[in-house]
Amino acid sequence: MRTQAEKTAAFRALHQRPGCFLIPNPWDAGTARILAALGYEALATTSLGVANVLGRANGEVSRAEVIANAREIVEATDLPVNADLENCFAHEPAAAAETIRLAAEAGLAGGSIEDYSGDAKAPIYDFDLSVERVRAAVAMVKSLPVPFVLTARAENLIRGRNDMADTIRRLQAYAAAGAEVLYAPGLRTAAEIRAVVEAIDRPLNVVTGWLEPGVTAADVAAAGAKRISVGGALNRLALAAFVDAARAMKEEGSFAWMQRIADMGPLRKMFASADGRG
Repeated sequence: MRTQAEKTAAFRALHQRPGCFLIPNPWDAGTARILAALGYEALATTSLGVANVLGRANGEVSRAEVIANAREIVEATDLPVNADLENCFAHEPAAAAETIRLAAEAGLAGGSIEDYSGDAKAPIYDFDLSVERVRAAVAMVKSLPVPFVLTARAENLIRGRNDMADTIRRLQAYAAAGAEVLYAPGLRTAAEIRAVVEAIDRPLNVVTGWLEPGVTAADVAAAGAKRISVGGALNRLALAAFVDAARAMKEEGSFAWMQRIADMGPLRKMFASADGRG
């Protein structure tokens, strides 16, 4: 197994090489190993996936539970893992930065801090506080005994503030505060992605959930983004299949869905391969 420093170096290198890379979001050890066996080079956690596994609403999972899930995924494969740390479970900058320390202790190669407060009345932190939170997270990263790639997220576009100018202003400020990667969930088109890329000087993560139908990974790469994640989409896809099968049994007495279940032979090989035994 690679050391944490080696994983983080590999993760950083993915952001520096030409082109764009995919970073899918498993939600447990099994899905992490499947993705590793399929040849992905890095993984990311999903806050929605954790909430769904625990039977909670998104945003109702504790920091300890998120870190525990991240550690499970880190230990499942030899790949670098980036964590969705939401608002770092604190409003005050120093308290938020403590989550970065815990994330690094869990073996993560990187993690994010966002400016969504969780307060419906004031969903986005004040600009100055948002920047100070990123600055505190950066200071924590610099104090760590291991390297860590910090991503700063501007949440305007998915939190009821369709303000691209302010989103770009925030991303620029987060970069100036020391964030290594930037992220603005809610970008919909290649043109929007390109506009953000041209305004910043850091690698940009794009999440697929808000992209217009027909936008491909090649389109995102051509627009200049460096990283593509899918958030909780894979988890939601799995749950959709589960619900459809459960309804078919309950309402129709049908087991036809069993024609589509996974063959355990290939899955076992994937698990073994990702665990270093294949």
